[in-house]
Amino acid sequence: MGSNASDSAMLKSWRKTPPPSSSLVRISQNANDKYESPPFSSGGHNWRLVVYPKGNEEDNGSGFVSMYVECLSSTTPPVDVFAYLTFFVFSEEEKKYLSIQDVEVKRFNSSKTVWGLSKALSIETLKDRAKGFILYGELHEFGAHVKIVSRPVSFGEDLPFHKFSWTIRDFSLLRQNDCVSKTFHMGEKDWTLTLYPKGDSRADGELSQHLHLTDNDTLLKGELIFVRVNLKVLDPRGSNHLSVWLKSWLLNSNKAWGKTQSMSLDKIQGAYLDREGTLEVEIECEVVNSIKNHPCF
Repeated sequence: MGSNASDSAMLKSWRKTPPPSSSLVRISQNANDKYESPPFSSGGHNWRLVVYPKGNEEDNGSGFVSMYVECLSSTTPPVDVFAYLTFFVFSEEEKKYLSIQDVEVKRFNSSKTVWGLSKALSIETLKDRAKGFILYGELHEFGAHVKIVSRPVSFGEDLPFHKFSWTIRDFSLLRQNDCVSKTFHMGEKDWTLTLYPKGDSRADGELSQHLHLTDNDTLLKGELIFVRVNLKVLDPRGSNHLSVWLKSWLLNSNKAWGKTQSMSLDKIQGAYLDREGTLEVEIECEVVNSIKNHPCF
């Protein structure tokens, strides 16, 4: 029915109330496979929210709640209309709405009247009473908001693939809690890599690495960057490198994120240090998407 947003296009957060003009509906957890809301208006066009509480299998949504926005046929735009879509699920536990934002602008026209998320939220999470998504013992509250824009936000071209190598001498003798690399440049921004030799607060005893925008490099209001990163600890004796992939949107509220290497520090010191006790770290990264002046952030 509609194309699901990729990992590079979804942001989840909590908010107290949806924006004005949002469509909100309550659906029984025993509802049919497909629910269509009453029409709602936004930007001079009529829309409706379409929810598959049990997943839209035709759109690869098995195991997930699938949510879409449809531009009604009676008001289908004769020319392209661009819009940002946000979907909501209310949690009684949080007393807030889980906001699922598709950050990429969607183009509605006579040949494409439906856009949405086939994997908005897992059914397991929706049915978990501890999460609070079940209201009054049997209801779920869903919502959607459509923000019309005059033209697509300009997406930056995929920027060059970047590789940065970092040599850490006398790794086993390090006493500080973290080590910060020199600055390297990627996607018009300056970055550093922080390594926690003893593990960070979430992974005691395991090596952790975090990618950061430098303190001097800020993201403007409405600016988002999607980065894909491969963090490696190199094997000095062969090709059995320790590797972990990261991918995430960065905005002002989360200028850094990281990952724990799935190997204990004792094993790293035994297998990944050379004869001089040096650890070789390599990061391969690219800016997949860059958005400026996003109206929803």
